[in-house]
Amino acid sequence: MATMKKFIIITSIFEPTEAVRKFASLKDFQLVVVGDMKSPATWECENVVYLGVDDQKKMGFPILENLPFNHYCRKMLGYLYAISKGAEIIIDTDDDNIPYENWSFPTFSGEFDTISKSQGFYNIYSDFTSQKIWPRGLPLLDINHPKNMIRKTEHSKIGIWQGLADGDPDVDAIYRLVDNTPCTFEKRAPIVLSEGTICPFNSQNTAFRKEFFPLLYLPSFVTFRFTDILRGFVAQPILWKAGFNLGFTEATVFQERNAHNYVRDFESEIPMYLNTEKSIEIIDKHTSSSNSVIDNLYSAYIGLEKEGIVENREVKLLETWLKSF
Repeated sequence: MATMKKFIIITSIFEPTEAVRKFASLKDFQLVVVGDMKSPATWECENVVYLGVDDQKKMGFPILENLPFNHYCRKMLGYLYAISKGAEIIIDTDDDNIPYENWSFPTFSGEFDTISKSQGFYNIYSDFTSQKIWPRGLPLLDINHPKNMIRKTEHSKIGIWQGLADGDPDVDAIYRLVDNTPCTFEKRAPIVLSEGTICPFNSQNTAFRKEFFPLLYLPSFVTFRFTDILRGFVAQPILWKAGFNLGFTEATVFQERNAHNYVRDFESEIPMYLNTEKSIEIIDKHTSSSNSVIDNLYSAYIGLEKEGIVENREVKLLETWLKSF
């Protein structure tokens, strides 16, 4: 286990799900499941490193001092575990995303279908389906104003791949409250976004290469439905400044979504709706190609704090995260 270089990280408060069992069966990957206070005390699954609360307390990472319990951000302990074991690729997913038989990610460098630069926010779902559907975090003004993008094949270095999810994909509460039609995305080649072309991405079927492990940081004091979306907004300008891009692949998982209250989801998403465009402007302004990934990450959060999008305790928690790098 300790010699494996590709890790899959999940957090769960349920007994092992079908998704967990399938990920655990994959060769060449080590699955790590991070528990929480609500997780079953007897949690166990073959081929899984399970980090229960007691295990977490013994890990010694600086972030433990201020990391909330009963929160999705406990997942960060799984990332740090994988990094401590020499991970080269970390895949982020959830316990309700069932991998298809051909589940995989493309190479992190190569020739890809690429959308042109500086196009602002873009709905990547429109490249994989004709259904009117959009990813959580897309600015509301862009929902009814699709963009026609110029695409060409280019060589790109990919820092992060986002795989789509069939069935109940990652959409916002507005979609679920007014439509909620399931979606099966079309099969097609991966698509890469050039610098200045932005699409929200989540933590549900997402692969990070080693150089960008610091960007796995999950903001822990924003609302739950903003957490991984804000992480994705922070990541994209930092990727650009380092000469890398974000890519999207066809759906390689089927999501059987755990129960949600859509109105509560909507309430949790309000700060996301209000701060999406502003966040990107701040992050882009506070990052530079002359800085390291870590320095840019920290600077981005300082900027977000100054504008009131994150609290000071977020910056303090980030500081403890960065002590592990």
